[in-house]
Amino acid sequence: MRRNLGRDETVALDFVYWADLRYPEPLRDRDNREPYRPDHGLGPFPSPMGEPRRRTPTVTDRIYRGLATLQEAVGFTPVDDAILEFRLDDLWGYHDDRAFRDAARGRLREALARHRDGPVLLLAHSMGGLIAYDVLRLAERDGSVAGPVTLVTLGAPLGLAEVKKTLAEEHGDLCLPRSVAAWHNLMDRNDIATVGEDLAATFPPNAAGVRVRDVPVINAYRAPDGHENTHKSYGYLRTPELSRIVAGFWDGRNTPCIDPDGGVSGVWKE
Repeated sequence: MRRNLGRDETVALDFVYWADLRYPEPLRDRDNREPYRPDHGLGPFPSPMGEPRRRTPTVTDRIYRGLATLQEAVGFTPVDDAILEFRLDDLWGYHDDRAFRDAARGRLREALARHRDGPVLLLAHSMGGLIAYDVLRLAERDGSVAGPVTLVTLGAPLGLAEVKKTLAEEHGDLCLPRSVAAWHNLMDRNDIATVGEDLAATFPPNAAGVRVRDVPVINAYRAPDGHENTHKSYGYLRTPELSRIVAGFWDGRNTPCIDPDGGVSGVWKE
C-alpha cells in the first residue's frame, strides 16, 4: 500500500492458517528457497496496464483451453492430474484427503463467524480460493455467513477442468455464492495455476447480478537466487491492482468480501 498508493493505514487482519494440518513440521529457514524478502525499491510495483501482452491469454493458456474442452467432453483429465500432482500438490491433497479438507474448511468457517456482522474483505491465494468458494457455497445451505463479502482470489486454480468438475459434483453448479457482493480474480497470465477460461466465463452471476471481475496482474516475486515464481503469494499481495481494491474497500467504495492463502488466510473487517 505504501509503495503503490502512498498509504500506510493499520488494519485488523485475521489469518486462517492450515499448513500444519498437512505438514507436521514447519519448513526450516535454511530449506526455504523462496522466503519473504522486503523489496526496498521506489515507486509502485509493476502492472500490465502498459503491457497489453501481459493482459491477454498466453500460448499456454490457449493450448490448455483446447485440452480442457477435450478433457471435459470425455470426462478424463490427465493434463489436470499432472498439474495438480506436480505443481499444485496441496490441492491434490485437498481433493484426496477428506479429513484435511474438512479441517481446513472448518478454520475458515470459524474466522467468518467471528466477523459475521460484516462487511468483510476475503483474500484467498491459490488453494485458498477453492476453500473460500467451498465454504461460502456450503454456508448457503445453513445460513452461517451473513455477508456481505468482497472476495479477492489470487492465483486461484478455479479454471482447471478437474477443479470445475469437483466443484460441480459437490455444489451442483458454479454460480457465485449469494453472500458475495464483489469478486475480483487477480491472475498473472504466466501463472500455471490460472490457465483455462477466465473465471467470468466459468462462474455465472449470483441472484444479485454480481459477476467475477478478472484482473490481469504482474507477479514480480523473485527468490534470492533470482528465479521467478509467478504463483507466489508475496508477489500477488504486492500488486498495485490489489492495493487499489483494498483501498476501495477501506474507503467504502466497494461492496464487501475474506482471505485464504496457500497456507494462510486473512480476514479484514471494515
